[in-house]
Amino acid sequence: MTHPFEIALDTVLPAGPEQVWEAIATGPGVDSWFMGRNTVDPREGGTAAMTTAGHRQEAVVTAWEPAKRLATRTPETGDGRFMAFEYLIEGREGAATVLRVVHSGVLGDDWQEEYDALRRGWPFHLHTLHEYLAHFAHRTAVPVFAAAPAPGRTPQEIRALLAGALGLPLPVTEGARARADVPGLPPLQGHVVWADDERIAVRGTDALHTFHHGPGLVLLFHHLFHPTADGPATDGPATTGADAGTEIGTEADRADAAWQQWLTRLLA
Repeated sequence: MTHPFEIALDTVLPAGPEQVWEAIATGPGVDSWFMGRNTVDPREGGTAAMTTAGHRQEAVVTAWEPAKRLATRTPETGDGRFMAFEYLIEGREGAATVLRVVHSGVLGDDWQEEYDALRRGWPFHLHTLHEYLAHFAHRTAVPVFAAAPAPGRTPQEIRALLAGALGLPLPVTEGARARADVPGLPPLQGHVVWADDERIAVRGTDALHTFHHGPGLVLLFHHLFHPTADGPATDGPATTGADAGTEIGTEADRADAAWQQWLTRLLA
């Protein structure tokens, strides 16, 4: 049985409307705070797509008003399920912007569990967006994803493993210093900016790291920023042409593999 739902949240962001628009309405911008690798066709009727772990999800852009309003909607499944997203931007004095996010649609048989996960997830995602705009302005990130099962382990055991690997005491608290060595990558160094029962988020000088653990599963969603990156996000071609895209893709694949090995060893 399907079930309609709606989640609406407001957040104040430390950036102007144009900068917020770049963060929510361009592929590189979304890559820098949300999940997966993203592309956005910048027009009403265009396609917005997100690819995570080889799975591509597409949506149609149903509203395109730069620096004001963006809306997308996924196609309906055979039983009527779909997801719709609306972002409303309102500038405020002092280089601040209010962003209103409305996530609605129709969920499937396990709608209550899905709804609870979405309701818990959105405050964290908006917090990550705030971190991005506050600390990595005009920079874009390489998104990193890794996942590994943790069969037979309780959430408390998984939490303890993650905390230990990050050099964090339990309970994990915001402000705590974290460090981890990942073979083939620069050391993770930073401090905790989010800690709840499901997630630990660490902000470093050039990265946002998210460790998400659910029942029997751990997911990593990281955003690695280039120290010299500058300029607004754009879906257009980079100044160095196709070579830059190849380099970014190679870097993302290398980081994915390194973090996957780190996570697999941790949970072995």
